[in-house]
Amino acid sequence: MNVRRRLIPTAALAGAVALAATALTACSGTAGAAGSKDGKLDVMASFYPMQFLAEQIGKDHVKVDTLTKPGVEPHDLEITPKQTAQLGEADVVLYLKTLQPAVDKAVAQSGVKNIVDAATLTKLEVHGTSGHDDHAAGEGQPAEGAADGHDHSHGEAGEDPHVWLDPVKYAEIAKGVGAALEKSDPDHAADYKKNTDELVAKLGALDTEFKDGLKNTASKTFITTHSAFGYLAERYGLDQEGISGVDPESEPSPARMKELQALSKQDNVSTVFFETLASDKTAKTLAADTGLKTDVLDPLEGITDKSQGADYFEVMRANLKNLQKALGTK
Repeated sequence: MNVRRRLIPTAALAGAVALAATALTACSGTAGAAGSKDGKLDVMASFYPMQFLAEQIGKDHVKVDTLTKPGVEPHDLEITPKQTAQLGEADVVLYLKTLQPAVDKAVAQSGVKNIVDAATLTKLEVHGTSGHDDHAAGEGQPAEGAADGHDHSHGEAGEDPHVWLDPVKYAEIAKGVGAALEKSDPDHAADYKKNTDELVAKLGALDTEFKDGLKNTASKTFITTHSAFGYLAERYGLDQEGISGVDPESEPSPARMKELQALSKQDNVSTVFFETLASDKTAKTLAADTGLKTDVLDPLEGITDKSQGADYFEVMRANLKNLQKALGTK
């Protein structure tokens, strides 16, 4: 940068220094004002569920970016050098440890002071494919939960990270995110608290919708390509049977496919669910072999133009309708 040298009168210089000091004092009240040109708190979210919380709670006081762009499968995300730089410049980083290894590594190296790990804001659990503990994975099939012979491949204890699909647990995370934003930007703490309370109330209403909507069904078992719905199944008394485990792109073993064919008859399963961000090939193969229908059950790891809704609440309600149809709501 070229600097033009000139003499400044002493009085003018003193006035300029005083003005700068006043401006600095005004900015120092919030991390966002100090770190963002528009005075907003810069929040970097790892993927959509974290982005949604930041936007809903922060609203006009935050500028939210996400490391996982729409249409990208979060589990396989690779961090670019540009994203690493953006991460280091954020006022607040919001992520879910163990879901995205590349993000975990980048966050650890970022040097950002205000880091919020959503996994610490609620209790993570280990989930198998369903409540059917006698359904073994079969030879060569990757297991899905340490407690029942399956391994999610997430964290040391194999915890399931998909907590946002349980509205109750997502509300717990929302409260923690709200508290973190209040601490990072105390000047707007009252607004963050108000927005958090409103979001938690909406999640409570969604929980009631799921509870009432899935209370009486002909079947309690659903088959899905992606074992992301363990918390949802546990919350509402359902049994999740995953075809491929946590990784929606992995190929199931022939033994697992045969087992699911038998299970579908035993538990009156009508539908095989697939998701929008991954291939539906495996779901359609199983459905064709068993005479079942296919439908979408969205793990809400990202919103695209193919999603059955524009945001978390719309997609979750679409999931509820699809589950009701598949399970035979009475």
